[in-house]
Amino acid sequence: MSKKTRQELRIARHGRVRKKVSGTPERPRLAVFRSLKHVTAQIIDDSAGHTLASAGTVEKELAAAGNAEGAKKVGLELAKRAKEKGITKVVFDRGGFQYQGTVAALAEGAREGGLEF
Repeated sequence: MSKKTRQELRIARHGRVRKKVSGTPERPRLAVFRSLKHVTAQIIDDSAGHTLASAGTVEKELAAAGNAEGAKKVGLELAKRAKEKGITKVVFDRGGFQYQGTVAALAEGAREGGLEF
């Protein structure tokens, strides 16, 4: 039996989170993905399978390192885009990542921008 990679372990954790967390039209899911260079977030309606809003450091105007400072900017921008579409309440999906550093900063930025979770 071979040892699982860090990515396989994260995906397993994400599966456990997703058993309990799913997005509805009234309260979509705010999903976070963090890589070594970037952080991205999407607001997803799982019942329809549609992304309603997204933001990430891969975009030119948000081009910052995938660090806590960049993550906070992403959270603020995502909240702004969600507000434009009439979304105020979401359910947070940390994607199997620890709730610290960039993930926590993104959540903080989204809350500052006006999203409730």
